[in-house]
Amino acid sequence: MSVDGDRTDRWRTYWDRSASGYDQQMGRFERLMARGSRRWVCSRAEGEVLEVAIGTGLNLPMYGGDVRLTGVEWSPRMLDLARQRARELDVPVDLRVGDAQDLPFPDATFDTAVCTFGLCAIPDEKRAIAEMARVLRPGGKLLLLDHVSASPWPLRLVQRAAELVTIPLGGEHFLRRPLPLVQAAGLQVEESDRFKLGIVERLSARKPVTGS
Repeated sequence: MSVDGDRTDRWRTYWDRSASGYDQQMGRFERLMARGSRRWVCSRAEGEVLEVAIGTGLNLPMYGGDVRLTGVEWSPRMLDLARQRARELDVPVDLRVGDAQDLPFPDATFDTAVCTFGLCAIPDEKRAIAEMARVLRPGGKLLLLDHVSASPWPLRLVQRAAELVTIPLGGEHFLRRPLPLVQAAGLQVEESDRFKLGIVERLSARKPVTGS
């Protein structure tokens, strides 16, 4: 197996082991740093929706009843918890094991693509954004929420120090910034909001209609 394959398997094992405590960990972070942001994202989703890195399904209760939802997740244990949540909430959703860097869907399949607190831990976030753009229909919407590189440089130093532990352990980055990658992929940013000293960012972008 390649070095990259060994590393990916190690990270997947880390997230499988972290699955049982993930909701509690994210709950603490979001109460402090990103209150209401999942609802901000999910309220903007429409039509055929793909959620990438759906995790344990924390977004499931926040989507409108008129969306048709598909979710992909590379951690089998996380996906088991998402299936359990979907059953408890009686939310219809097609849940699959899948890689955000190589989505198992044809071009132009979805009206909306969503990723919340997932790009930080996807090995190649640029490729994942390109894949989400690929599976969007012309005029489709990309909705992202994540922790990103902070605005003040002292905080970026702290984030860089944290990455010395979090990247080898679980592949989690703190100094990424998806917005320029979204723009480079040819999507038009319609809404963006960065707060808590720039540490949290959410955005809505649209795939151009062919010929526009």
